[in-house]
Amino acid sequence: MDLKDFAPKSDEVEVLVKHPKNGEPLTNKDGSNMVVVLHAPHSKAYKEAMYEQTNKRLKVAQSSGDMNLTAQDLEEASLELLSKATKSWKITYDDKQPKLTVAKAKAIYEELFWLKTQLEGALSNSQAFTNV
Repeated sequence: MDLKDFAPKSDEVEVLVKHPKNGEPLTNKDGSNMVVVLHAPHSKAYKEAMYEQTNKRLKVAQSSGDMNLTAQDLEEASLELLSKATKSWKITYDDKQPKLTVAKAKAIYEELFWLKTQLEGALSNSQAFTNV
């Protein structure tokens, strides 16, 4: 056995979007699967987004002297991080295939809480990015 065998094989996590009730893959109008590609948690892009969120919260806390975080603060931070961690997507939303922007991702993930849960689950699953 070699520790190198457990090194991540990719900086991306590809998530097949599934129906929130029955778990079946969702498809676009052209018959292709709906897919969201995320930067993996160990990737430089993901870490930069995470550091940005953390530094933003620290700066506010330090300037105000209030080190307390609310549940709303944490939810907002996780939503922002997931939106910035989204690398690409092929989804249908509101009968269109929307262009990926951080703002659009944030709006969709906020409305479709079940999609956010699927994406966060894929990121937390070490098998999703180590391929071991």
